[in-house]
Amino acid sequence: MLFLVDWSVSCSNRDAANARFKETGGPPPAGVKMIGRWHGVNGGGVVIAETSDTVALGKWLQQWSDLIEFDVTPVVDDAGVMKILK
Repeated sequence: MLFLVDWSVSCSNRDAANARFKETGGPPPAGVKMIGRWHGVNGGGVVIAETSDTVALGKWLQQWSDLIEFDVTPVVDDAGVMKILK
């Protein structure tokens, strides 16, 4: 399953989040494939992640939740949405 993860970093957490990202690179854990990550110039960004293990996805986000706010949305591609549409 694909997930759109939208994140934002408050000004008060920006420096700490930047330092942690520079140190670790923010890789996903085993069981989560990062399709892509894009950084906005506004202190936020988005990730498309693929996984059938929502616990692994949650653990990845939990590692950053002290500094970053997340909004997670399951998404489907055009073929997937055609199965949903009546």
